[in-house]
Amino acid sequence: MSGQGVIVLLSGPNLDLLGDRQPEVYGSATLDDHVAAATEVAVGAGYTLEHLQSNHEGGLVEAVHAARGRARAIIVNAGALTHTSWSLHDALAAFDGVVVELHLSNPAAREPFRHTSVIAPVADGSIAGFGALGYRLAVDAVDQLLHQDGER
Repeated sequence: MSGQGVIVLLSGPNLDLLGDRQPEVYGSATLDDHVAAATEVAVGAGYTLEHLQSNHEGGLVEAVHAARGRARAIIVNAGALTHTSWSLHDALAAFDGVVVELHLSNPAAREPFRHTSVIAPVADGSIAGFGALGYRLAVDAVDQLLHQDGER
């Protein structure tokens, strides 16, 4: 794997509570642990990883806007906004790089309201249910997608 450029990792509401919040669902690793794992893989593949966590939908939308024209990819764990945020959907649709949707748990195996993602239709793919491994897989997916048919 080799690449260059910026990958933006976005973390939605309540992900700042990882490690404390429902460890039986989300594991015991903190958000900082997940970001460190993603950063390690990104740097190893030649990318810079920038992370933003926000408990506010508008903060995430603004981060997507700021990534336009300067980042090659966005990895987004939107938390509960996955199921409700049409504004985040629209912002991601206007992004011209790779978009990977990420979830620690498997939303399809959880409550019915979690079964629909408004992010999935504007993502290149989704990684869900792999716990902490998902962050590494998401960066690998970005790298592979950027290189599968030449550079995007």
